Amino acid sequence: MNLVRSEFLKIRTTNAWWLFGLGAFIMLALAFLINAVGAYYTLSDPSTEGLNPEDAAAFEATQNAVYQAANLYTSGQFFGLLFVLLLGIVVMTSEFQHQTVTTTFLTTPRRTAVILAKLAAAALAGAGFWLATTALNIPATIIFLSTQDVSSQLGEWAVVRSMLLNLLAYVLWGILGVGFGVLIRSQIGATVTAVVLYLIGTIAGQAFFSLIALWLNWDWFDDLRFIVPSIASGLMVSGNNIPGQPVFWVGALILLGWSVLTGTVGTLITRTRDIS
Repeated sequence: MNLVRSEFLKIRTTNAWWLFGLGAFIMLALAFLINAVGAYYTLSDPSTEGLNPEDAAAFEATQNAVYQAANLYTSGQFFGLLFVLLLGIVVMTSEFQHQTVTTTFLTTPRRTAVILAKLAAAALAGAGFWLATTALNIPATIIFLSTQDVSSQLGEWAVVRSMLLNLLAYVLWGILGVGFGVLIRSQIGATVTAVVLYLIGTIAGQAFFSLIALWLNWDWFDDLRFIVPSIASGLMVSGNNIPGQPVFWVGALILLGWSVLTGTVGTLITRTRDIS
């Protein structure tokens, strides 16, 4: 616990956490606006005219209040997770950036304990981001749904489940950030690479699997896009199961697997790496 507290002290005494928090807040406001506009038109115009049977079934699954409420309550997840990832990277790479890693390991020679403390601090910081964004999403969503004559839907388990799984996503992405920071020790190099992989990788992964599936007429291949962590995160917070897509818990298992892998690899590398 002393190690975890020291990691929080490092986070609190730098500008990174509030800069990332400010960025997450701005993107949250934009995401909620987009989701609210989408929910307004979806709830007010449920027509599936002109759609093929598969697209019509998928669209109908998004038309109910449960799906839209879950989407609104988890607004800002995409960019929020990116900022948590970056914070996790800073937790690790700042040691090398400011050349404090030698002092850290001399003070606490057990490297595994140090990495576990960093993983715990990044995970808890991710939970803090989730708490802040959810605290803003809840009243905003309730107000919006009331304007559409729809109840808050907070009594629906699917909605509550989405919010709790969103918490899990924020926690796991903090762990991913620490693991990524171990692989690339340069703070600038790690943050730039992470942003490019997160943004471009999400779009490229979506396009690659969809185009190959369309080209070869392999419908199952399109589901492989959910191995991309950011896409899996979106799947796990969906309020309803969408026809043609894996169920929500598949996304949770994939993201959990990525977190365990990066956390384990990061710990093993740090235990044997020369830090001089």
